Amino acid sequence: MEKALLQTPLGNLLIEGDENGLTSLSIISDEIKITHTSQKTLEDAIIQLQEYFEGKRKQFTIRLNPQGTNFQKKVWQKLLEIPFGTTISYQQLSNQLGDSKAIRAVANANSKNPLWIIIPCHRVIGSDGSLTGYAGGLWRKKWLLEHENPSLQQRLF
Repeated sequence: MEKALLQTPLGNLLIEGDENGLTSLSIISDEIKITHTSQKTLEDAIIQLQEYFEGKRKQFTIRLNPQGTNFQKKVWQKLLEIPFGTTISYQQLSNQLGDSKAIRAVANANSKNPLWIIIPCHRVIGSDGSLTGYAGGLWRKKWLLEHENPSLQQRLF
């Protein structure tokens, strides 16, 4: 497993993966030091994430290999279909997966997403438009949504 560290507006991003694909993204504290193996395998991920944060990339073409249950992987696959700059509700996501009553299971799978920027779980919001739940913190969810669609998230002050 290779690891790389990328400084982002959301914090220091630890990127992990191997030749089978990217397995996880996580924010780490400044105190943690990592030792790098060759970043060759992660080079595309680093470049694409930098482009995303610079506003130059709307879609990722990185090979993904998130670990989870079959249900979680089904939810994560559906998240990949949410277009850049748009949002859907947890209820809509549950409906798209074929079970309107599975909203809690869908929300739980969403919260377990190990590739939270690339598999865009931040694009799922409450039915009333609220920014409910986000494992990375609501301020990061808000930042990502504003980054992807600044015209919809205008501030008054």
